[in-house]
Amino acid sequence: MTSTASLGHGYYLEDLSPDMEASVSKTITDEDVRAFAKLSGDINPVHIDDDFAAGTMFKKRIAHGFLTGALFSTVLGTKLPGPGCIYMSQTMKFKGPVYIGDEVVATCKITAVDTEKARVALACDCSVNGKTVLAGEALMMVDRKAAGQ
Repeated sequence: MTSTASLGHGYYLEDLSPDMEASVSKTITDEDVRAFAKLSGDINPVHIDDDFAAGTMFKKRIAHGFLTGALFSTVLGTKLPGPGCIYMSQTMKFKGPVYIGDEVVATCKITAVDTEKARVALACDCSVNGKTVLAGEALMMVDRKAAGQ
């Protein structure tokens, strides 16, 4: 298991404002897809069987949509708002396939900060070669600074 101590605490509510954004990128591998299938139990052959996938509209295997969507969690939990934030909700609209070998760029951008409820709304986008393959919105709970911080 990887140590998270080096991440420290992410942003505090008072440090956040609309239009702040962060991204991560990941090339999706065969190993990623097979590990996700095993972990999730989603063994739909469109993800793990080359022959089956060849007969689908995609013509080859595709990554699980939730594997792609998990990259939102990577951005939110490690960069913006970062460590210490709590996921409250996430919407996702799948707009295109992600193939093994594709580099996915996940970007989350703050759209609103609710200082009263300590909540932050973010627009989320995953793209491959500049084309959106997954879009959604996230709502996060974010810590306030302690007195004197």
